[in-house]
Amino acid sequence: KHPLPQPPGFEAMTGKTAPTATDPSPVAPEKKTARTPKEEPAPAPAAEEPPVPEHRPAAEQPPAPTDDPAPVLTAEATPAPEEGPPAPPAEPQAPVPEPKPEKPKAEPPSSPLSLAVEEVSENSVTLTWKAPERTGRSGLDGYVVEICKDGSTDWTAVNQEPFLSTRYTIQDLSSGDKIHVRVKAVSASGASVPATLEQPVLIREILQLPRIRMPRHLRQTYVRRVGDAMNIMIPFQGKPQPEVIWTKGDQPLDTSRINIRNTEKDTIFYIRQAQRSDSGKYELAVRINGAEDKATLDIRVIEPPGPPQNLKLVDVWGFNVALEWTPPVDNGNSEIKGYMVQKSDKKSGKWFTALERCTRTSCTISDLIIGNTYSFRVFAENACGLSEKAAVTSGVANIKKTKTAYQPEKIPQRDMMEPPKFTQPLTDRTTTRGYSTHLFCCVRGFPQPKIIWMKNQMEIREDPKYIAMIEQGVCSLEIRKPSPFDGGIYTCKAVNPLGEASVDCKLDVKGKI
Repeated sequence: KHPLPQPPGFEAMTGKTAPTATDPSPVAPEKKTARTPKEEPAPAPAAEEPPVPEHRPAAEQPPAPTDDPAPVLTAEATPAPEEGPPAPPAEPQAPVPEPKPEKPKAEPPSSPLSLAVEEVSENSVTLTWKAPERTGRSGLDGYVVEICKDGSTDWTAVNQEPFLSTRYTIQDLSSGDKIHVRVKAVSASGASVPATLEQPVLIREILQLPRIRMPRHLRQTYVRRVGDAMNIMIPFQGKPQPEVIWTKGDQPLDTSRINIRNTEKDTIFYIRQAQRSDSGKYELAVRINGAEDKATLDIRVIEPPGPPQNLKLVDVWGFNVALEWTPPVDNGNSEIKGYMVQKSDKKSGKWFTALERCTRTSCTISDLIIGNTYSFRVFAENACGLSEKAAVTSGVANIKKTKTAYQPEKIPQRDMMEPPKFTQPLTDRTTTRGYSTHLFCCVRGFPQPKIIWMKNQMEIREDPKYIAMIEQGVCSLEIRKPSPFDGGIYTCKAVNPLGEASVDCKLDVKGKI
């Protein structure tokens, strides 16, 4: 049997060509149709259908296979009516925008500073540190604390979220464990290089934190002379017994020169004979299980300086000599405080000190004796004393006698005559009965004026109750143990041949309360 010819438009509706007349059997399209959904899981653009049954007799229509359910054909055939006119052409795509240049990545923060152990207990350790110098543009999100057991390389974070505090206590630790601790600074741009404790922390209870009690005189530079013995004791505290470590420039001490003896409460630093090479800064550390205290001992060993250099006799005139020199090459490890200049005349040959402490490197020696010949020498001085040797002038200074004619200066005569004038008047006073009081005023005049004291316009003569004095123009009147009767108006009158002047004041004497 041959299939009937298909109606026009069938290919457009189904999207497939009609089966040819050479097909041996009409069953083949049905089998192909049944396999199509399995081989092509995605929906096809047009459903595949068997030949149209309307154009074939009902008796010649092949039976549908029982293993292929009818809904498969129906599902594939349903989209066919929806495919009407062809799809409109695609719109032209918009131009793709150019990619923006990438922003430079922000740098992560720097490491936290000064990580230290504040306290250790039998199951916890408390840490402190300082904020990093650089936090980045995005700011600091916080810190992450990590621990690692001694002998292991596995670091574990102990806090789930970053925190901003610079103090943290790690809890739930096992007593007797040794742990390494590090802290990272975290921001949106990443984590910093971790700050790590130099030594592992032993988890056990510290009864008393280590602390160095540096004596007051050792907090400043400790100065000793060459050859002196140094015996320095520095107390400390801490329980259990702390570990004491001495270093100089991050290096262990030279035990051949320096002896260290430690006890439970102090450490003793001993040098039998100090040398210049012993000068420097010594670091003392007292440590208990990672908790430590540090102190610095600054030692300076000094000796007398060397002699000044290049002493020259610069000039000689009249009774004077000018000298110049340069500082010594070796200052004895101490600042030069000054110079001592000495002179020696040729007749006696003895040295006399002309200047005891000259702070400059030049000076002028005066009051030399005419006709003598002088030599000079200079010593340098520091905190240890004078230099052992002196710089001596190569030449000598001859003080020659010069002929001079003295011409006295003519001083014009001046008229010094002046009538009395009070430059400071008397002031009113109030005193208490039985307490002596003084009245003061100042007067000038030439010839020196005569001073007359009066009470209520009555001249005070030789009365033991009153003592009148005048010195360098200051006039004073002492009234001894006054009574209310001694109150009144007191007048000081100054008289000389050119005139007179007077001043008044009121004295009020009150009874005792």
